[in-house]
Amino acid sequence: MALDPKIDAYLARLSSTATPMSLAEMRAATETSLGALHGPLEDVADVRTYLAPGHDGTPLRVRAYTPAGAPPGAVLPALVYAHGGGWFLCSLELYDNPCRALANATGCMVLSVDYRLAPEHKFPVPVEDFYCALRWVCEQAGMLGVDPARIAVGGDSAGGNLAAAAAIMARDRGGPRIAHQLLCYPVLDHSFSTDSYRAYGQNFFLTEETMRYCWFTYLLNEQDGGSPYASPLRAADLTGLPPATVLVCEYDPLRDEGEAYARRLREAGVDACDHRLPGMVHACIHMLGLTPAARHLFELAGGALRAAFESEPQAA
Repeated sequence: MALDPKIDAYLARLSSTATPMSLAEMRAATETSLGALHGPLEDVADVRTYLAPGHDGTPLRVRAYTPAGAPPGAVLPALVYAHGGGWFLCSLELYDNPCRALANATGCMVLSVDYRLAPEHKFPVPVEDFYCALRWVCEQAGMLGVDPARIAVGGDSAGGNLAAAAAIMARDRGGPRIAHQLLCYPVLDHSFSTDSYRAYGQNFFLTEETMRYCWFTYLLNEQDGGSPYASPLRAADLTGLPPATVLVCEYDPLRDEGEAYARRLREAGVDACDHRLPGMVHACIHMLGLTPAARHLFELAGGALRAAFESEPQAA
């Protein structure tokens, strides 16, 4: 379908105001510009922040969102979530409202991980941080009030990359057990050669130039881009991975690699489905205040995880 008209108008305004920025300026501008698109703050039952050990023992914040309407003392399914931002942008604070919306849509406790960012912390530190936080959630399930048999990983964009890579790490390292993967317009391959890159690599919010810069900030060297923990689509073997839901945007240079990953998972015997969000661009998880059509991502995510877990919250 056609590009969402509200997004089209927003992109026209962006193209007329873009200016060169330093890394610090980019980070500050991203927090402001994306936060302005969120719309009203969604109510949830509870928000708590914990400290979990990351890679090399460095403490990481993990922010837990209990969905609205969850019964007191309920044992909930969980979604351990990695935010997007090209591995070098964004924060727990920016993702507060998207995580609230995800908690309410999925019925899960969403645990948002404050992994360390590149370029200060290059590959593999962010993915190792996320994997360590995932292990911590599984080990602390009783304290957190989540069901250890119903823990999913998820993320959007670079966060989707971390979630997919952590699922491969968990398989390769003998755990923890993951019940599902929710990958929202994920980065999955250190490559820029797909049809969707050619069609949408300019003028559709995420550009090829920006994506090349994201990889440049993340990787120590080009060779690291071939690692399955950096480029999950390049993994030689995808058998034994958790079931997956892959959401891609129609007007996104990353669209084709997301759909290719879902196909490869199915070919490997993994229960995987992919959905193309019509009229959407990259980063639409932030656009609930810009266009009502952005709600479709949360509806699909909610349907997928509720179906995957197929049970109501359990009493403690």
